[in-house]
Amino acid sequence: MTDKRAVILLSGGLDSATVVAMAQADGYACYTMSFDYGQRHRAELDAAERVAREMRVVEHKVIGLNLNGIGGSALTDSSIAVPEAPAEGIPVTYVPARNTVFLSLALGWAEVLEARDIFIGVNAVDYSGYPDCRPEFVEAFERMANLATKAGVEGNGFRIQAPLQNLSKAQIVQAGMARGVDYSLTVSCYQADDAGRACGKCDSCRLRADGFKAAGVPDPTRYY
Repeated sequence: MTDKRAVILLSGGLDSATVVAMAQADGYACYTMSFDYGQRHRAELDAAERVAREMRVVEHKVIGLNLNGIGGSALTDSSIAVPEAPAEGIPVTYVPARNTVFLSLALGWAEVLEARDIFIGVNAVDYSGYPDCRPEFVEAFERMANLATKAGVEGNGFRIQAPLQNLSKAQIVQAGMARGVDYSLTVSCYQADDAGRACGKCDSCRLRADGFKAAGVPDPTRYY
């Protein structure tokens, strides 16, 4: 077992599964973290567990949160419909402060594990316009992480790695295929059913389908 440890945010979707494969290829012992945060469906949590098991991570942890307690997003408030057409500006599927909260908890676990690296699958090319997916956010969080922790103050700082940041969805698919990712295990849909089948209509489904098509790779997604 390598001493090179990393905490990886694993949603159960295409992007985060690719990040695990990239980190493993770079020699990291991977500790994955998912969140049961009041999202519309549990299919993505089931997918995260499948991915973690298949990719043989060191440990997979699921943290319970209650982001539906504040609402404000179609992903956490059932009274807000998931849009099935492209929208201008930041879409209603943006979850307020989600990546900030997730990275903060990953930071805490990384400090306990004495891991210096935290991976997140955010993307600034083929994405939905979320402000917490931008490079500026990742850089700012890394600065904060090294100010706010005992490890950072003592000179054992953290790196927030976002290896998909500047890749298209097709390039992400190609990177995962090259590293043996089984995308049939993953769920990306915002409104998947209990069996993990996708709607094929939401923004996440469109980006995923377009990525497989542009990569020239058969799409293993199951639709309802």
